[in-house]
Amino acid sequence: MARPGHLLLIFFSVFLALLPETTQLQPSQVWTLIKIQQLLNDPPMLSHWRHSTDFCGGAGGFMGPTGSAAVLCYGDTVTQLHIAAAAGSPPLPRNFSVGALVTTLSRLPDLKVLTLSSIGLWGPLPGKLGRLAALEIVNVSGNFLYGDIPRGMSRLAGLQTLVLDDNLLGGELPAWIGALPSMAVLSLRNNTLQGAVPESVGSMPSLRSLVLASNNLSGNLPDMSRLTNLQVIDVGGNSLGPAFPKLGRKVVTAVLSRNRFGGGLPEALGSFYLLERLDVSWNRFVGPFTPALLSLPSIRYLSIAGNRFTGTLSDKTPCGDNLQFVDLSLNLLMGSIPFCLRSPDRKPGMVVLDSTNCLDDSDGSQRPSPFCQNQALAVGIVPGKEKKNIARHAGFVAGIVMAVLVVVSVVGFIVFLGVRKAAMKGGSKARTLATSEEDSSSTGYPSKLLAEARYISQTVKLGALGIPSYRSFSLVELEAATNNFENSYLVGQDSLGEMYRGRLGNGTPVTIRTLKIKRSQTTQSLNRHIDTISRLRHQNLVSALGHCFEYDLDDSTVTQLYIVFEYVQNGNLRSRISQGTEGCKLTWSQRISAAIGIAKGIQFLHGGIIPGIVGNDLRITNILLDQNHVAKIGSYNIPILAEAMKSEKGNKFQTDSPMYSDKADIFDFGVILLEVVSGKTITSMYEVDILKELLAWAIADEDRVRRRSFADPAVSKGCSDESLRTVMEICQRCLAKEPAQRPSVEDVLWNLQFSAQVQDDWEVEAWSSGAGSPVSSSSRVTRSSRLNLSR
Repeated sequence: MARPGHLLLIFFSVFLALLPETTQLQPSQVWTLIKIQQLLNDPPMLSHWRHSTDFCGGAGGFMGPTGSAAVLCYGDTVTQLHIAAAAGSPPLPRNFSVGALVTTLSRLPDLKVLTLSSIGLWGPLPGKLGRLAALEIVNVSGNFLYGDIPRGMSRLAGLQTLVLDDNLLGGELPAWIGALPSMAVLSLRNNTLQGAVPESVGSMPSLRSLVLASNNLSGNLPDMSRLTNLQVIDVGGNSLGPAFPKLGRKVVTAVLSRNRFGGGLPEALGSFYLLERLDVSWNRFVGPFTPALLSLPSIRYLSIAGNRFTGTLSDKTPCGDNLQFVDLSLNLLMGSIPFCLRSPDRKPGMVVLDSTNCLDDSDGSQRPSPFCQNQALAVGIVPGKEKKNIARHAGFVAGIVMAVLVVVSVVGFIVFLGVRKAAMKGGSKARTLATSEEDSSSTGYPSKLLAEARYISQTVKLGALGIPSYRSFSLVELEAATNNFENSYLVGQDSLGEMYRGRLGNGTPVTIRTLKIKRSQTTQSLNRHIDTISRLRHQNLVSALGHCFEYDLDDSTVTQLYIVFEYVQNGNLRSRISQGTEGCKLTWSQRISAAIGIAKGIQFLHGGIIPGIVGNDLRITNILLDQNHVAKIGSYNIPILAEAMKSEKGNKFQTDSPMYSDKADIFDFGVILLEVVSGKTITSMYEVDILKELLAWAIADEDRVRRRSFADPAVSKGCSDESLRTVMEICQRCLAKEPAQRPSVEDVLWNLQFSAQVQDDWEVEAWSSGAGSPVSSSSRVTRSSRLNLSR
């Protein structure tokens, strides 16, 4: 669905072209616009606004990479105000007041269209918006607004479009919203709304587009068959169901994916001749699939994946002329895939997914036919050709099935108890080990170097598992790996040297860091640094593989050092969290695993070598992921580089006392964890402070909805509440203002491992329930069972 901000430039240009002449804006409204500029912290797209600006003549408009702005007038008064920044913009400073902004906007009494998109607004959505009685279109998407949708907005009788996507709004969808007579577009995507969709939504005569995707809504949808203008309904990513919603036949797009809808698809869908997109994937549908959906005249996109649809497909089933995408995978379909969906008969560019059914397919992606027959029987749906024979023996087969289910259930329960008992014993041992390690930790260097050396040796061996042996490289090898250090291999450069990517003779991809060596550097000092570099090898570090010296031909002194690191080629952590595309973001379990990996890397840097390496200026963009999503710290405080950078600035976010430099790493880790949990890109201390306040609000009491409203919507429904709370609490402690109040890395690591264990148990229980739905883990593991190793 196109948003108002996306059409801003075209609309603005056309509107100005139609204006025969311009009128000077009222001075009071000029003052109001300048005040808005100040309240929004002078954003770049408004930097050209002055008291002398001819706003009604188009001089207030702007379009650039940082955002866009437009002011449109009728006569001498503002009727449209559009301000939009790039997606992912940070929150405004702590002194910002959304209430003051709305009060200022109320001085534009004829304002009909308001767009404030992705400009960092934060705070509760003010009910004072209802004072702008002329509003017809409101778009405040992509901000940090939280709390309920205020009742004050019910006074906007002329409101036609309301877009509140990508915020933190919670509570229930208010019933009064259905009483807005002119509402045509209602979009609340990607918030944390809960409860049922009110019946009043089914009585909105002007409604054309209803988008409630990615919330926590539940229950059946209201009857919408009387909404004769409804064209788009998108409620994917909720917990709605089980009844299929009643819709009018003018619907063009229906997205119901990732909910709890069940039963069969209504036969009436076969006569939705305007339907272009139907997505019912990942629900609980059972029963015969209707092949007529493939031949609807307007259908372009059809997905029924992840259900238990049955039936026998025919290779002669026709396809609609506009069909471009079909996903039939993970069902119980039998027979032959239609010719119109097969290569080479299907249209160029068409995408067809049909794996994990029981179709006649020789590519090995299908299940055997008996599997689908038995599964169909288990849910009470029988393929047509066998229906009569199976019905004749239904009582006999049912008896056998029930007997088998009872036996399997008993055996499964016994195995489950055994596994749980073993896990509990393992967990007990882990807690004992963690406690003993904490008790033996010290802030000074250990006195028994021999015993410590054995510990370090063991740590290095375990950490370096799978990493090639450290060795000395020749300059010829490195020149061959980089095509003689060709510019196309250069990936970075700073005041100390360059960074190249390359490939060794055996095919191993590497990164090569160059460093100019001062003549004052002694051979003894260089050897000491090389000894340290050779021990920087751990599965959660981008590890050193070797080094190379370049010598002066005249006096044989070392002029340049090349350090060879492993090359990690799956992007950084941010690219799979806050800047990840839909379907490519890490799951909650993967995020915990990555956080554990980072903590283990920090633990190794602090205590796995002597002296420990602290003050590593950790950032989420320097956390790299390998092909198995193992997190590796890609940039850390290598002593020889640190000495060369003495005069440069240290940590980006804060400046801790040197005695707490290990705690600076804990703070940096807390910032990374804050982005991992919230899914919000963090680039400044302002954003850290604001998100810290929201984090404290989210975990202040036992309200699980608050916690899920803070969490990234991409994972909020796929995580255990106890797991989420554990990570949020340790994140809050890592961000403590006083370094001494921050936890040890061992404390952090144990809490994250506990969170991972709780999440694993929760996922097993959810799947064993047969629904794959969220199940509270609080009945199994209580918060009091956690150890706080810092106490």
